[in-house]
Amino acid sequence: MGMDAEGLLASAAINLGLALVALSLFSMLKKQPGNAPVYRPRRMAAGDGGAGLLPLGHGRLTPSFRWIGAAFRLSEEDVLRRHGLDALVVIRLFKFGIRCFTVCSIVGVLVLAPTNYTSEGRAGIRRSNSMELFTVTNVTRGSNRLWVHFSCLCFISFHVVYLLHKEYKEITRRRIEHLKHHCNRPDQYTILVRGIPSCPDHGTYGCYVDHFFSKHYQTYQSYQIVHDIGNIEALQLASSIDKQIKRKRETRKCNIWQRIWFKFTSEAINIQRQEEKLKDVQQAIRLLQCENMLKQKEVPVAFVTFKSRLDAAHAAETQQLVNPLSLVTTYAPEPNDTIWKNLAIPFWRMAMYKIGVFVAAFLLIVFFTIPVTAVQGIVQFEKIKRWFPPARAVQLIPGLNSIVTGYLPSMILNGFIYLVPFAMLGMASFEGCIANSQKEIKACNMVFYFLLGNVFFLSILSGSLLDQLGESFTHPKDIPSRLASAVSAQSDFFITYILTNGMSGFSLEVLQFGLLTWQFLKAHWLGHSKEPHLYGFPYYRVVPIVSLAILIGVVYAVVAPLLLPILLIYFLLGYAVYINQMEDVYEITYDTCGQYWPKIHHYIFLSVTLMQITMIGLFGLKSKPGASFATIPLLVFNILFNEYCKVRFLPTFHHRPVQVAKQSDELDEAEGTTGNLDDARSAYKPPWMRPTNLESSSAQPLNV
Repeated sequence: MGMDAEGLLASAAINLGLALVALSLFSMLKKQPGNAPVYRPRRMAAGDGGAGLLPLGHGRLTPSFRWIGAAFRLSEEDVLRRHGLDALVVIRLFKFGIRCFTVCSIVGVLVLAPTNYTSEGRAGIRRSNSMELFTVTNVTRGSNRLWVHFSCLCFISFHVVYLLHKEYKEITRRRIEHLKHHCNRPDQYTILVRGIPSCPDHGTYGCYVDHFFSKHYQTYQSYQIVHDIGNIEALQLASSIDKQIKRKRETRKCNIWQRIWFKFTSEAINIQRQEEKLKDVQQAIRLLQCENMLKQKEVPVAFVTFKSRLDAAHAAETQQLVNPLSLVTTYAPEPNDTIWKNLAIPFWRMAMYKIGVFVAAFLLIVFFTIPVTAVQGIVQFEKIKRWFPPARAVQLIPGLNSIVTGYLPSMILNGFIYLVPFAMLGMASFEGCIANSQKEIKACNMVFYFLLGNVFFLSILSGSLLDQLGESFTHPKDIPSRLASAVSAQSDFFITYILTNGMSGFSLEVLQFGLLTWQFLKAHWLGHSKEPHLYGFPYYRVVPIVSLAILIGVVYAVVAPLLLPILLIYFLLGYAVYINQMEDVYEITYDTCGQYWPKIHHYIFLSVTLMQITMIGLFGLKSKPGASFATIPLLVFNILFNEYCKVRFLPTFHHRPVQVAKQSDELDEAEGTTGNLDDARSAYKPPWMRPTNLESSSAQPLNV
């Protein structure tokens, strides 16, 4: 048995209060011009930071929620045009949740909840625990009312499958259209070649690339060899020193307290030292850009550009040499998406990196069992009081017991969960991904399966272990019934988890409290507060956490129908928050043309599968074997549907259709244009070969 109704009400009240306070503060703080670096960094970077600001006295100090209405009025075409297809995929994920749980909420509230509540009831349920009366736990064993649950299970399963098919089809269509309409992207003309053999005549990699592709491809254009990474570090150091110098010079123009700070911290002397250091770094870069030095730092990796998208697609998809480890070709990432330092990593070292990341992820999973088990111990507070009598002192303070069992566990768990995506992104960085998008997709996958194992499975099992200490899962056939029993026991906890993650989590996301505090300190002590806090959109954090919410909702759709309306509010608020964040806060740094959707589809497929396996076990626990056997064909249909999607839609996301490439080339020929070949050639010039212009130094710009 989970927490009582008082604990749930306490959690709902606290989360609702925090949400209202945070959203009200945000609506007022966003109107203040001084907070634009926190709440409008994307617009500031685009030169539109003052848009939407009101004059003093025109409602700048009163809360308003007009931004929520503006978010729902923004069309999908506007999102696609301004932010790309990946951003639209995230928005459609929220829309999927809204469509799914609107229908499921109607079924749950009007059909399942009354069916559960009006049942005869299980002898062990206290009538005062009103929340459990609305769950399937209240239905007696062998009752024919379980066929109502089976009918709702079928309806929800088919509804989710229908929405999944519709979304996959729509995203696939938009991906193809996106490839057509963004036909001048440099990566459509360019491939990445690794494992280049040395030219037998001249002993260089570039010579071999030029000879091979000019011989086998008529539209071969040019190549760009990649060099060792050391000079990028020098370039980054120069840029960092340049920014520090400019910031410290600005400090001289600030108020008297900041000038005093400047004087007594010897910043003037530091500026002179840093200017000298900057000149030394510039000289080192200038030496690295010498032709002889570049030849010494060549690695067997190159970007190869073609005059047609068709040949670029053919070259990326085919094996070039008999040895599959030589002259390995793949699609080139976008220039701004490329991680240059990882391009030279050999294949054998990448395999070692993957093993290391796997071990690190496993250790993090083991470590994370401690807070999850502790959280479930707080939820099972009645048992703690029996085992540890001093804990009964909590009951002496009115209402504290409800806060401890209702709000505290979900708050602690969400606090730990907030750190997981950053840890997983750091691990994914060591795998040698050649693009930031690949790294974030990898991190997204790692975060979801981490949450699935440690938040979902470990939460339900650790909660039930307090009741089933000493029992083991020795019989595989008992897994569905064990899972069903554990899921039923933890429904209240996941209601509070969704409340905290949605109400408080989304509200704090839009408030940006940490950045707001840092901005205040910068403005009052460091004297430079106009620089926008611009970061890339955190796909690796948003996608898996929202997908976990869908999984929880789908698994509990039939078990605890009162969770469904809460999930509907979760997705409505999340939709408004992340539309606002895309428009004003986060920068979209890359566009993979919808590569996140196959991952999302798989997460939701797992959700439906878990729901059906859970219900097979639940019908068995309720002595309704007929309903259990009738659910098996539903599970088989779901698996077959997923296999169909792998054949029908998934290849379009792994490859670029030759048909689309040919149509784009023909369109260029008909219009008399040559696409974007000049930009494609220059776009993949490595950072260390580009001219550098650092304003803080009197040295001349560096030229190749």
